[in-house]
Amino acid sequence: MKKLEVVVKNDTARLLRTTLMDLGVTGMMFTNVMGAGSRKAYTQIYRGKGYEISLMPKVKLEVVVADDMVEQVVDQILKVASTGTAGDGKIFISPVEEAIRIRDGHRGEAVVQKKTDAQA
Repeated sequence: MKKLEVVVKNDTARLLRTTLMDLGVTGMMFTNVMGAGSRKAYTQIYRGKGYEISLMPKVKLEVVVADDMVEQVVDQILKVASTGTAGDGKIFISPVEEAIRIRDGHRGEAVVQKKTDAQA
């Protein structure tokens, strides 16, 4: 299993959720975050006063998927989130040693895969 941590622009999050749900990916966690990348800080005027903007609002998606789904999920994220401009975001992929469903104690990839009608 792999954990994907995906940092994207705020307006991309909803479409990303829908796209991943269509792939059968469930159990996503979204968090509002502030981030600084390679872009330099800039000053913005609000009510006549200058404010330095050095952190940009982003959304961080965390999801764990089976090894055989990683490339498919990454491809879909790139299709949805890429505009070709600075600030589109990043994808970080880490190995997951174990997953345990607290409700019933099940372990492994079955915990992160969508249930089929036969499993329900």
